[in-house]
Amino acid sequence: MKLTGNLLIGASEVGATAGTLQALNPATNEKFGPDFALGGAAEVERAVQLADEAFDSYNATSLEVRAAFLDRIADGLDANAPALAERISLETGLPAAQFLGEAARSATQFRQFATVVRQGRFRQAAIDPAQPERQPRPRMDHRMQKIAVGPIAIFGASNFPISYSVAGGDTASALAAGAPVIVKAHNAHPGGSEIQARVIQQAVKDSGLHEGVFSMVRGEGNAIGEALVDHPLIKGVTFTGSEVGGMALYRRAQQRPDPIPVFTEMTSVNPTFILPIALFERGATIGDGFAERMLVNVGQACLKPAILLAIDGVGYSELKQAMIERISAMQARTMLTPGINLAYRKNVEAQRAAGAEQIAAGAGPTGEWDGQSFLFEVDGARLLDTPALLDEVFGPSALLVRVRDDEQLLAIARRFRGQLSATMHLERADHALATRLLPILERRTGRIVINAFAHPQEVSYATIHGGPFPATSDSRFTSVGMGAIERFLRPVTYQGFPDELLPEALQRANPRGLWRLNDGELSKA
Repeated sequence: MKLTGNLLIGASEVGATAGTLQALNPATNEKFGPDFALGGAAEVERAVQLADEAFDSYNATSLEVRAAFLDRIADGLDANAPALAERISLETGLPAAQFLGEAARSATQFRQFATVVRQGRFRQAAIDPAQPERQPRPRMDHRMQKIAVGPIAIFGASNFPISYSVAGGDTASALAAGAPVIVKAHNAHPGGSEIQARVIQQAVKDSGLHEGVFSMVRGEGNAIGEALVDHPLIKGVTFTGSEVGGMALYRRAQQRPDPIPVFTEMTSVNPTFILPIALFERGATIGDGFAERMLVNVGQACLKPAILLAIDGVGYSELKQAMIERISAMQARTMLTPGINLAYRKNVEAQRAAGAEQIAAGAGPTGEWDGQSFLFEVDGARLLDTPALLDEVFGPSALLVRVRDDEQLLAIARRFRGQLSATMHLERADHALATRLLPILERRTGRIVINAFAHPQEVSYATIHGGPFPATSDSRFTSVGMGAIERFLRPVTYQGFPDELLPEALQRANPRGLWRLNDGELSKA
């Protein structure tokens, strides 16, 4: 696939109106072409107007047409996976094989959402038939379904250049809901973004859909993102990144004349608790596994296990030594962007300043933007007195917490802010303590893991990738898994409608055979 560097707005290619940029290979610190166009408010205006024009027809597409469209995107991602992986490898300095897996995951998500659409359960159709004889007042016929909220602005992420980017789960779930999408591509991987955007653009054309169903814009600084959030025709926003960036968008959206939802995924340290009997029986194994998971993707994963807590006792020294050995043997590796690397170094120094003791370090960096691995240790009392030690360090660094006893472990658990995940390693004899810890974790996270690690995560119907603030801005929703479609839906009731005016999902004959809540009973009637 030839890259032009143009913005893709509907079916059109748009050249630079606000300068250009080139991709950077952080492993070599070299820039390379082509020149990628940057746009501004005018390009946002055109993309959003097209999305608004597309909304009514796209929201009304049949379930089969929409599902086939999602399948075409998946097929396009598969067909372009080698070129996509190779390009993103150049733009990140990471192995192409890693991105072949990410491309496959993204294609799978589109196919999964195609299945969700065909099943039609996302409509959540409910029917309360008319009861003209009811006393003291007759009941009119009421029928409810969920429809898309409107055009959605999606901010591509830096740490997963495919599955959280142009062709990521946000795009898949919004399109599945019936919402046109405008993606603000991340400038760290412009070529990879263009390949994904061209796949979706082609699928729109091949499906006979309105061109405004999808657009991709790109800009320098905050102006283009602010223009997207401010636009009155945008009805929802997704963002994956820092708490500072996510909350800036969230607050901006709430200041609009018509506030809109901003679904952010921001910060998480994904605490891991090792209970005493598990520590005694397999402390070294858990420590090695934790360190291995922490180092994946150079520690640049939202589900990176970053803080490990264990009660000092039999097995603690073996746990600690296993972690030291794994991390000490690690070579420094290129981080995704210079900005991420600089923030990582700053945050590591902040942990030292807060009183964490460095007990292991990997090999030093050889490239300018390499991330050196670190392991720090702190006792539970220091952690309780120093809330800054609970802050996220995005990169290959972890904190081991030596806890005094059960009560201190529970006290520390209560200090954590909202998390994407929390983990307990336990044996049957640990269940009494786990029972006390569980309700504390339930209030602070959307996913609790037993005897495994938070990363990787399944993409499924039962998946929750979300949690209380600051993990996300709305703990009621997930950004991964089939439930992610719920972010982009709202209910509409149709009262007293003649059958020929009803949406297909609510027609009396139920032509698609959908499951519906009919007078309180779930059936296909």
